[in-house]
Parts: sequence; structure tokens; C-alpha cells
Amino acid sequence: MKTLYIDCGMGAAGDMLTAALLELMPDPDGFVAKLNGLGIPNVTFQREDSVKCGIHGTHMSVLVGDVEEGEEIHEHDHHHGLDHTHAHFHIHEHKHEHSEDDLEHEHTHPHTHDSEADDHEHNHVHHHHHSSMHDIEHIITDHLHLPEKVQSDVLAVYQLIAEAESHAHGVPVTDIHFHEVGTMDAIADITAVCLLMNEIAPDEVVVSPIHVGSGQVKCAHGILPVPAPATLYILQDVPIYGGEVKGELCTPTGAALLKHFATRFGAMPVMKPVGVGYGMGKKDFNWANCVRVTLGETGEEKSSDTILELSCNVDDMSAEEIGFAMDRLFEAGARDVFTIPVSMKKSRPGTLICVICSETDKEEMVRCLFAHTSTIGIRITVHERCVLDRKVESILTDYGEIRKKTSCGYGVTRVKYEYDDLARIAVEQNLSIDEVKSILF
Repeated sequence: MKTLYIDCGMGAAGDMLTAALLELMPDPDGFVAKLNGLGIPNVTFQREDSVKCGIHGTHMSVLVGDVEEGEEIHEHDHHHGLDHTHAHFHIHEHKHEHSEDDLEHEHTHPHTHDSEADDHEHNHVHHHHHSSMHDIEHIITDHLHLPEKVQSDVLAVYQLIAEAESHAHGVPVTDIHFHEVGTMDAIADITAVCLLMNEIAPDEVVVSPIHVGSGQVKCAHGILPVPAPATLYILQDVPIYGGEVKGELCTPTGAALLKHFATRFGAMPVMKPVGVGYGMGKKDFNWANCVRVTLGETGEEKSSDTILELSCNVDDMSAEEIGFAMDRLFEAGARDVFTIPVSMKKSRPGTLICVICSETDKEEMVRCLFAHTSTIGIRITVHERCVLDRKVESILTDYGEIRKKTSCGYGVTRVKYEYDDLARIAVEQNLSIDEVKSILF
């Protein structure tokens, strides 16, 4: 299986993801030429070598006219301080009507935004341009020559950002008008990443826990905590962490791209690397400011994933009450629930209740444990486990269908028939389970 692993130990931004994925291409310069031939209005991609902490990689610049928008927009400069401009959106109190000619004019005449020209040139593209989702869709579908899947990916990423801004600021998505995220610069970043992912075409994309930074960041609405509200909304159900770096490491665009393309989040799987890419930010830190991507092969014998174990001790619940709680946990999505007799304080006999679940089901399992047990505290442990690949198929017998479960990997193949199906036949035919197995198999 072709697997792409994205290491976000220094966060992620659109330009860094573009640069990292570009290093996986057999002809990076040729792909940059392809990007420049897309027809993104007044945009030029530039690739340059970069070194961070002795590691050689690639930095991608996007010029809108003669200006590298990253000098003012965090997605390319990756600023980490309170002087950082962070205006994601604008809420319009009036609607803009655009004719087809207006839109063509808008997309091809960038200008600087000065006070005397505000009224006359408000609808032109510039680094404070306000674009709605309708405008973005028009540019992507009508102006760029992109495969249908890439168009769909680009719009899906923008939709994630729009919904996050809508939720964070309490306004409908239709009232969100992008500033930085809606510029040609950001369209270029998102389109480039979506095109690269389409070219690489991994079967699985695994993303590490994301370093989001710490501290505060300045935006048009004031000083906000890191991660910014929209970024944090996008990263719901995603493992994230802060650290010693002060400032915003993961941008809304970076978060949306990772959320859209990730098959799952966790540690690097067992894989045979065939390519590595480093996408560099501009700033220098004590840590290499980069996104690293690893392309490799994972096979049936190298399967692993990450699970959570939630556990608690109780000494005041009956066996029937514990059984009831276990049923509710399974109904809520637990992969497994088991109990262990334990000796507690003052030699009181008790029960250790353990729940195995996925990371995305953690909150539901916590709520269920507190609701249906007497515990006042829950321990959570993250486990990486090796698993056999499993498939379930139905086979037709003289007594009806029986589900057959096959598990394989690590040189092992195991076959097991669904107990409920065997038990049904045993009851219907007045046989024992062993007799049913001997007759059928």
C-alpha cells in the first residue's frame, strides 16, 4: 500500500506542504512550470533551495504581481509574534453583485489598496480582497484548468475554512468574505497541494499529531490565543499539542488541508520509505522549521494503528450494574470492554473496568463511563498496536449464510466463523456447536 506520512512537528502551512510534496516529484521544476501554466490570475510560483538547522529542503514562494504575498500573510511568512497580521475574514453587511465581465476584471487587475482608490477599486484582487465562497468557486471552476477531482478537493478545503470562520464568529457561511485565505496567494497554495496529492495518489495518508504553537497572535479583531479559534475548530478530533515555540505554527489553510487529506492521525506506521521531502518555512528557530513528508510502502504484514485505553476502578457496583454499563459502552462504539478483579484500599474487593476505543470516540466513551458507572476519575492511555488485516465474508451453506472472518499478516492466517451464526444453526438443528462445525467444515 502506498502510504504518505506527514510529520507536523513544526506545524503546517500551505506553502510548506507544497514545498515538501514537491520534493517527492521526479521533476520538481517541471511541476512548478505546470503550476505556472494553470492560469491563476497574476500568480507566479517560485521554487528555491532552503537550509534549516543543516537540513536541505525546498521553500516555495508565490508572487502576486511582483509582491510575495507571504511577506504580509502568515501562510508564507510563518510569523510568530504579536505583530503578525491574522485577518482571516470580513463580514459584509451588504451584498456585491458581480456580472461575468466584473469577475474577469476582478481576477486580472491587482492593485495596491490605498484610501483614495477604495471606493473605485474595492472589487479588484489585492492582498485585502474580500472573496465569498461563490467567488472562490467561480475562480476554481471557470478560470483554472484542473481535473475534476482536484477542483472538488480545493473547494472542500475552502468549505472547511468557511465553516470554521462561520462557527468561530457566529455568522452564516454566506456572510463570510475571505481576506488572506481568499487571496490569489492562498488559492495558489491550496490548488498546488491538491494537484500534488492527485499526482502522488497515496492509498493512505497518515498525519502526525500537530504542533500548533503557543502564546497569542494578533488579528484584525484583536489579540487571540494560539491556536486561533478557526484553526482549533478545524482541528476538532485531531491530536494537537503546544510547545516552547511562541506563535502560530499551524495556519487555518494548513489545518484544513491536513484535515481533508488525512486518512488517520498517529505515529509513523511501519513502512519502507521510497521518498522524503522537506518543506521549509521562512523563520529560523532552534528547531528545523519544516514539514517533512515520507512516501513509502506498507504491506499486509506491517499493519498498525493507535488506540486508547480508558480505565477506572469501582468498588460499589454490582455485577449486574457493571454488565449494564458494558452493554452501553459497546453500543456507544467501544471496540472492546473487559473487567479485572482488583483489591483496592483497605482490602476492599473491586473491579477494574477497561475500555478500548479509537481516538475519535474518546469523548463519547468518557461521557458513557461517567454516566453508567460510579467512578469519579478515568485514566486514559494511548497505545500503538500491531494488528492483523481482517475481512469478513458471507459463505452459503445448506443451513443458510454464515459469516467467515479471516485475519492475516506477520506470516499468520486465522479463520473464524461468527459464533452467533453457528449458535443459530445449532438451535435450529438441535445440535451442539461442535457438531455444527464438524458437519459444515
